[in-house]
Amino acid sequence: MDFSADRREARRFTMSLPLCVQAIENAERELPVQMRDVSYRGLYFLATEGFEAGRDIAFVITLPQGLSQAGAVKIRCQGQVLRVNPEQGGRVGVAAKIERYEFVPAAVAAA
Repeated sequence: MDFSADRREARRFTMSLPLCVQAIENAERELPVQMRDVSYRGLYFLATEGFEAGRDIAFVITLPQGLSQAGAVKIRCQGQVLRVNPEQGGRVGVAAKIERYEFVPAAVAAA
């Protein structure tokens, strides 16, 4: 019997969505990544370029139309990279915590 407990404090939702992540110190450069899962406290994504633990990042999560009655929902987030794991195919897996978020109003998202 395995007694190792999952130490996550928030339920994760598997959600494979494309994202663009920006380092706060270099906001002009967006890096395309693939989100693997998300919770209200953080997310895990796969990237082809390196990220460093401790780096502040910004990104927008677009939840698909089927998840809400209001259509697609955009959430603007700021966070910090917690750890970087090597993955297959030269990619890296990045775990990041979400420190701040705000829902983007539909009028702003459409502009």
